[in-house]
Amino acid sequence: MIEGLILTVVAAVLVKTSAKEYTEINKDLFYLLLVWFVISLLQVLNPGASLMGWVSEIRSTALYPLLMVMLGLLIFNQRRHLDLFLVLIIGLSTLASLNGIKQLYFGPSSGEQAFLNGGGAITHILFGRLRVFSFYSDAGQFGASQAQLGLIALILGFGPFRKWTKCIFLSCSGLMLYGMLISGTRGALFALVIGGFVALVLSKNLKVLLLGGLVGILFLSFLKFTYIGNSNYQIYRLRSAVNPNDPSLNVRFNTQKLLREYMSSRPFGGGLGVIGHNGILYNSDKFLSTVPPDSYFVKVWAMYGIVGFTIWLAIMLYVFGKCCGIVWRLEDKEIKIKMIALTSGFAGILFCSYGNEVINSMPSSIVVYFSWVFIYKSPQLQGTGQSFII
Repeated sequence: MIEGLILTVVAAVLVKTSAKEYTEINKDLFYLLLVWFVISLLQVLNPGASLMGWVSEIRSTALYPLLMVMLGLLIFNQRRHLDLFLVLIIGLSTLASLNGIKQLYFGPSSGEQAFLNGGGAITHILFGRLRVFSFYSDAGQFGASQAQLGLIALILGFGPFRKWTKCIFLSCSGLMLYGMLISGTRGALFALVIGGFVALVLSKNLKVLLLGGLVGILFLSFLKFTYIGNSNYQIYRLRSAVNPNDPSLNVRFNTQKLLREYMSSRPFGGGLGVIGHNGILYNSDKFLSTVPPDSYFVKVWAMYGIVGFTIWLAIMLYVFGKCCGIVWRLEDKEIKIKMIALTSGFAGILFCSYGNEVINSMPSSIVVYFSWVFIYKSPQLQGTGQSFII
């Protein structure tokens, strides 16, 4: 269905877009993703994985980013497009929060229960407690997405908008942050910490930076050095995120140590689709298919090798730096706060992907890709009309 929708939009854009309008994709963002797509295409020559594994993996790893960014650069050119995007992602994410709360307090629906009965309970029911996943693929993606969108809504709640608009943003943020908490996704905490720090720096307000930094330190200290709230399972689980001796964290470190030895002789990796879900499905005879990646960083490393991982990380850090530079120079206060929110959300998801496979999965992936587009286009959106988010 995803490919069908994308191809339909691509066909419509090809028919509608004039030759002059194609200059909109003449940006380093598009060319970097094109290079990554070509590298991914060449991975078909890697003998370490099957063809079907490669076909299944290249879509989320390289094809979707390229097509989404290309379409976004060609289609989004008005201030109202940005506003509609923000309303959609915050509204749908809030709906996911409400469904997650329903899931926790009133029980899963028949479809959700079928997912748990079909094997989902292994990772989503721990010590008799449900890790809420709402209508997402898993609790890890739900928690990370809730943290990302909760942070975006929180930042917008302090923007130059009317009081009722701020109240809506802050209320949605509160629901989403609670959704993050009940997901049991501990790594999502760092999406808030890193994204929040980026937002404070981009605000260019020293007082806000110092005050926000102090609040952040106090919050982390509360989790690290106290036991207050441990009777609440969600707080207890979140507190384990700052415990360096956490068994789950050490399992991941041991997995990375095992992979380091195996990958030392494979600088170009084991091939696309050799690890994770596609590894189990299409490459079950390969060693890497038996290793749970947990982290998207680890997954890229296993598939592309240290060479490919270095290129991917360099692209991500370059795009992040470029986004920060663009936002830093914006003059329009309303556009600036929206871009700070989107940049911070991207930073949080990127860092969060070290602990979970989220930046390549829906809906976090599409939010990140379109965030890039709007940030790159933000200078030309300044002074282009009245926003309907007021």
